[in-house]
Amino acid sequence: MRHSKGYRNRMRKLLSRKRARRGLSMYLIEYKVGDRVHININPIAIETAPHRRFQGLTGKIIGKRGRAYIIEVNLKDDRRIVITTPEHIVPAKG
Repeated sequence: MRHSKGYRNRMRKLLSRKRARRGLSMYLIEYKVGDRVHININPIAIETAPHRRFQGLTGKIIGKRGRAYIIEVNLKDDRRIVITTPEHIVPAKG
């Protein structure tokens, strides 16, 4: 049988229960336009998670859409736009 090439293939470790962050602190942080954030997928809220190719990347917030944030990320030589909710982003230090 052929190997699946679906949207969520090879995500078993990324979506494992031990990676889940618990608590309310990630929901209470308000980000402003221009803030730098790290994208860290939280498996508790997988419906709003960005694609796994953005896991671990750092970007800049360029806007807000509803309760989600619009993040600009450099991927190789391109600029990509990621739209995700606050549970999948962490403020960058420094």
